[in-house]
Amino acid sequence: MPGNRRSVVLALTAAVMLAGNSASAGQTSETPLAEMDVPGLLRAIRNKPPPPAADPGAQPARMFVIAPVIGSKPDTGVTFGGAGNIAQFRGDQKTTHISTSVFSATVSQHGQTLTSARLTLFTKDDRWLIVGDNRFQWTSQDTFGLGTSSAGDAAVDVQYDFFRVYETAYRSLGKGLFAGGGLLVSTRQNIRPAEGQEATWDSSPFRVYSQAHGLPADSSMSGGIRLSARRDNRDSQIDARRGVFLNADYHAFFAGFLGGDTGWQEIDVDARTYRSLDAQGRHRLAAWVMGNFVVAGTPPYYDLPATGMDTFGRSGRGYQEGRFRGEQLVYGEAEYRTTLMANGLLGMVAFLNATTVSSRDQGEHLFESVAIGGGGGLRLLLNRRSRTNLCADLGFGKDGSHGFYLSVQEAF
Repeated sequence: MPGNRRSVVLALTAAVMLAGNSASAGQTSETPLAEMDVPGLLRAIRNKPPPPAADPGAQPARMFVIAPVIGSKPDTGVTFGGAGNIAQFRGDQKTTHISTSVFSATVSQHGQTLTSARLTLFTKDDRWLIVGDNRFQWTSQDTFGLGTSSAGDAAVDVQYDFFRVYETAYRSLGKGLFAGGGLLVSTRQNIRPAEGQEATWDSSPFRVYSQAHGLPADSSMSGGIRLSARRDNRDSQIDARRGVFLNADYHAFFAGFLGGDTGWQEIDVDARTYRSLDAQGRHRLAAWVMGNFVVAGTPPYYDLPATGMDTFGRSGRGYQEGRFRGEQLVYGEAEYRTTLMANGLLGMVAFLNATTVSSRDQGEHLFESVAIGGGGGLRLLLNRRSRTNLCADLGFGKDGSHGFYLSVQEAF
């Protein structure tokens, strides 16, 4: 692999290690809240007094925000809709992580309807953790060849109905340590070429892969289980400023289980770290390394590891969902975060990411080719207690790839 590609991957990995080793540097036991958010700004404009302080002994109230979702990506065109975030401490804030639920519903220029509900819920004193990734979409996606070196101009637009229910329950094993398991079900039905793509349908990457591995050519069904271990001592799942997140999953899918088409096994690892670069916490570094590895069997095409298929669909900013796909995937990202105003109302980020994917069918191995992406964005603080931002990012990738993303939670 050329030295410059290897250097980017190693640099991103080093950033994770640096942030993890220094996650507590310059931090106090409690990160101070920002002074101003959007509701506070509106009260100030209207000369309204701040709301009364909450009773220190009372159960913390739910924190709810809603924001428009406007984006533009090659696979969707312009998208419109809304997203909401509900955050709450379900116990003493000193012993219980904040719980967050993110809901979204959008329609796109290309006629797609996309809805989702993603949950990270901690019970009192972190005894239990419930994680959910649920998607209900009538959508389409440009379908590319496998491997990082796949051509960007040879995609075939494919339409399908996509439904996913991934639910996992974890039991606490000690401070910040969890282990558990869950059920994984996903299906894509009515897979067909988009209008005008009929001539290239039989030679599309999805059809070629499915026929080569004896899989259905017009649908996809997967059912399996997950065993998972997690360490999480971040101060927030919504906008972490310090701490470490480590997660390791073993997935086993079975032919015939809940209608599954085929069986395979996969190991996923995810590491994220956060470090303050100054005593005030105005300048921060966040880093993320993720690996998805099929270790046995043959998944359906759309269940192969791919960019943008993480829980919140935020990996690979600068590229469309599913742009790089294969049996093995390694992803790294580093992001610099800062506030533009001393009161915390406005902020910005700059990010750099790298993806490498392998393909048995194409004879491509990890790190033979690396796709680099990067960009920047602005942050508007919607709720200072939950640290929920309106995030607007512009990302760029190779071969002219680009995208605009608007969401109500940080990418990682």
